[in-house]
Amino acid sequence: METREVIESRRSVHDYVDDPLDDETVESIFEATRYTPSGYNLQPWEFLLVREDDNRERLQECAGGQEHVTDAPAAVVVLGNLDPAAHAERNFDDWMEKGYLPNDDARDDLIETIEEWRDWPEAERRVWTTRSTALAAMTLMYAAWDEGVATCPMEGFDREALIEEFGLEGYEPVMVLTMGYPAEDADDIETDRKVRRPVEEIVHEESFDLE
Repeated sequence: METREVIESRRSVHDYVDDPLDDETVESIFEATRYTPSGYNLQPWEFLLVREDDNRERLQECAGGQEHVTDAPAAVVVLGNLDPAAHAERNFDDWMEKGYLPNDDARDDLIETIEEWRDWPEAERRVWTTRSTALAAMTLMYAAWDEGVATCPMEGFDREALIEEFGLEGYEPVMVLTMGYPAEDADDIETDRKVRRPVEEIVHEESFDLE
């Protein structure tokens, strides 16, 4: 699809066919997802891909029993690393090699700055990682739809239960996505699109005025 078509036609789908997602399609989706931008290019995201029945059932328990978690052939837990410096050295070494930094001192200063972020309170680190990781979740949804694979983002899950059930300590569960080929008569695709606020209402030029 063209980019505009992907954006305007993507819907959050709850009804899926039973066809599994093959490895090639899944890899293509994540290959595109990894090009998501992030602050300082630190790429704090990880993705837990769940396709086995028993694991989707475990995930469903953490998501309030929502049926489409097991109806879909796959689900993805989108995770943000709570350690801002987890990939700092590798990232800034790459910056040095490609000429983005003038010298080793600039590289070391950047690493030191990011490592200091580890001292932020957990709540602040959760906000930091969510900002970039949510971008990756959206990229994943568009990349999936470009392959004809539907998704549905879910915020309705028990954060603590999810961390404990899947051993996700040190990570922020930002979102859960169901993923699969949509049913031919899926209501989410066939019904009229829900209202979207117009540009003139959401864009505020030069100053913020809600009147």
